[in-house]
Parts: sequence; C-alpha cells; structure tokens
Amino acid sequence: MKLLVRSASFLFHPIWMPFAGTLIYFLITPRFFPIEVVKAKLLAVAIITIFIPIVYVYMLKTLGKVTDHHLRDIRERKWPLLLYAGLDFVVLKYVLNTFDYPALYYFFAGIMTSAILGLFFLLAKVKVSLHMMGLAGLLGFLILLSVHFNLNLVYSVSFLIAITGLTASSRLLYAAHSYNELSIGFILGLLPQVIAALVWL
Repeated sequence: MKLLVRSASFLFHPIWMPFAGTLIYFLITPRFFPIEVVKAKLLAVAIITIFIPIVYVYMLKTLGKVTDHHLRDIRERKWPLLLYAGLDFVVLKYVLNTFDYPALYYFFAGIMTSAILGLFFLLAKVKVSLHMMGLAGLLGFLILLSVHFNLNLVYSVSFLIAITGLTASSRLLYAAHSYNELSIGFILGLLPQVIAALVWL
C-alpha cells in the first residue's frame, strides 16, 4: 500500500492530465470521429502537452535553473507554468476548435486558465499543488461530460476520486504540500472547468 501511495505522485502527474482528458473525450463521446482524426489529435496533444514540457524541464535542469522534475522550489515553477499556459494556447489555436470539439476545446481553455491562476498565486509566493490542479480539472471534466451526454460514469468518477485522494496522500507523505496548498490546487483546477462548462454544457 505504501508503494502505491509513493508511486501515485508519478503515475498521476499533472503532465498526463490533458492527454488523459482528450483520450477520455474520444472514448466516451457518442459523436463519431474518423479514427485518423482521433489519432492525429491525440498525437498532437501528446507532443504539445507531454513531450515538449518534459524536454523543456530537462533543459532547465541542464542549465541549473531547476533541481529536478518535481519543481519543489516555488521559484522553479514560474517558467514551466508559463510555458504550459502557452502550449495550451497552441492547442486551442491550432489543434482544436469550438465547432467540432466544443467540450474538449473548453477543457483546454480551463487548463490554460488554471495554469495562469497558478502563476498569479506563484507571484504572491503561494505554492499550490499542481497534482491536485490537474486531477481536479480532469475530474470536473469527466463529471461534466457525463451530465452533457447523459452517461452513467459513476464507476469512472469514483475511481478518479479515489485516485485524487491517493495522490493527495502521496503529496502529504512526501511533505511536498500542506493541506492548504492541496485545497487551493484542487479549487484552481476544478473552478475553471465549471465556469468553462457554462459555455459548452
């Protein structure tokens, strides 16, 4: 059990959440999309939101700007968060559109808003949990999709809630965050998704 809690921080890292949301969208939406289109969108999202940030963080590590990929120091989070907000904008501008993928488009708009809010808190010297931010955004998106498409996703939502609790426990175990930082991160991840849903839901 302790091994599971310790590994949760890596397995459910916020960098995976945009791709996970995209995959979930294409798996559960009742709308038809050609398989070639789905593969192209998933590849584009993976490259922009996973591979580019990983390369960027390792480049910062090589330059001595960050100590490791955990970004424990609050000062190390500024440029990665700024990059991530910019990459989300690239997805909105060049990969998705509001006509064909309205829910997914506003999911990414919510992610970008969360990243920007995280930056504002960073400037105020408040460290927020990016893990909670990512998982809360994904959880909110999944619940809103179930409402929008009238789908019974109670098991998936329950599983994600359990994963969120497990990851929060992992962050506390590592002493990476306080309860307040976890709570703020959760709110910053969930609230933009709820607000964005007012447009597409």
